[in-house]
Amino acid sequence: GGSLTILATALVETGSKMDEVIFEEFKGTGNMEMKLDRELAENRIFPAIDIRRSGTRKEELLLTKEELQKIWILRRALSSQPSLGAIKLVINKLKKTKNNQQFLDSIKEQNI
Repeated sequence: GGSLTILATALVETGSKMDEVIFEEFKGTGNMEMKLDRELAENRIFPAIDIRRSGTRKEELLLTKEELQKIWILRRALSSQPSLGAIKLVINKLKKTKNNQQFLDSIKEQNI
């Protein structure tokens, strides 16, 4: 078998029942979802990704056990913050590291 990659966008929360039905149908077949945040874009913060609500369903197949635990620590810490605070925290932390591994290594249980 092969693999199929589709990159699509969907406008949600429009009030249209048909938009919601189409979105839910595609959502069930995808393995990654990236949610954009209007407030971030309006504040000129890019990428305007709501990292608290974005992710992949199969991250355990893509990451080592140690990396996955760090990601879970990060997600727990970000879940209690508004989207703006969460993305600023991640961007600031990324600026202090040279690569993804260093970023993950810098995540601690209490003070990400």
